[in-house]
Amino acid sequence: MTYLRSGIFLAPFHAMDENPVLALERDMELLQHLDALNYHEAWIGEHHSGGFEIISSPEVFIAGAAERTKHIRLGTGVVSLPYHNPFILADRMVQLDYQTRGRAMLGVGPGSLVHDAKKIGIDPGDQRRRMNESLDVIVELMRGDTVTRKSDWFDLNEARLQLPPYTRPRMEMAVAASRSPAGALAAGRHGIGMLSIGGTSDDAMKHHARNWDLYAEQARLHGHVPDRQNWRLVTLMHIAETREKARENVRYGLDKFCDYFRDVATFPIVPSDIADRYQYMVESGTACIGTPDDAIAFINRLLKGSGGFGVIMELAQNWADWAETKRHYELMARYVHPHFQSAREWRTESYAYAREHHDVFTTQSSAAVQAEIDRLAAQRRGAAE
Repeated sequence: MTYLRSGIFLAPFHAMDENPVLALERDMELLQHLDALNYHEAWIGEHHSGGFEIISSPEVFIAGAAERTKHIRLGTGVVSLPYHNPFILADRMVQLDYQTRGRAMLGVGPGSLVHDAKKIGIDPGDQRRRMNESLDVIVELMRGDTVTRKSDWFDLNEARLQLPPYTRPRMEMAVAASRSPAGALAAGRHGIGMLSIGGTSDDAMKHHARNWDLYAEQARLHGHVPDRQNWRLVTLMHIAETREKARENVRYGLDKFCDYFRDVATFPIVPSDIADRYQYMVESGTACIGTPDDAIAFINRLLKGSGGFGVIMELAQNWADWAETKRHYELMARYVHPHFQSAREWRTESYAYAREHHDVFTTQSSAAVQAEIDRLAAQRRGAAE
């Protein structure tokens, strides 16, 4: 079995009735919790409107989170490239690479919220073109090139980074890929990772598999070797000790989450005519809401439907209250992740071997103990004589 890394995609999503100060603090606490639970990575989003996803600068958030954590890798999930000058963004990310001692990752995309683009005068039809133009520049800068290039939205004159990346040859990078093929094509062209977003129903998995094929085709065309370990798949999960408890837990925030995607985001998670959102999500394969065993079966379905990927990414959604949310991640780390990371096999084999030879070993142990008792008795008899 291929080693499957674990991670989260933190937009974040926070209901409108929450205190934003406490909501952001809880996001920081979540990363500390995941760090202690041996999650491998977390990706932090960039959004500027809509009211529900309230981190505007993933770089600022990552800098703070890096000071509170020890091991977990922290990525921008994702920086909306059309909103930033590529030279300035590359320079900021290299600084973050240094500050985190190589734990930072650069995830990029065109920007998912149309109202974000509109507020700064960007035509949504230009976002994917701008993403590609920016990504080309960033990759060149990260490898030490001097870039002179003029577009309708940036003008670079002998731009060159003043610091080489801390991570050599460069920090890990990935492109978000959803319904459009643009992300897969861009990631493949540069030979960097792919972050697949957009659901995990059977139809969605077929779409993700097609995007991987596009990625692999582009990678080979440009001299790169496609590696499924660099493919991250984002899905929705909440687990508890029982299915009944998991369902009860998500009553806390599931409807608010679905309402946001229906009312504000660019595509609904659940069709508007569905009355029982929980039932739809579970039956359609959009989400796993159940037990650790259900989560293992769910991830196995995703692995089979995709052909394999390197990181299972949970979309952090706050469906449950804070205590049950932390409990979910603990159950994932204790019982689900080890199944996909070959963490228990050697222990299981060692236990099985000891059990199978228990009678023999017990007999040998008893014989050894009795031999020492007999030896001591013989010594005392000899001394008495």
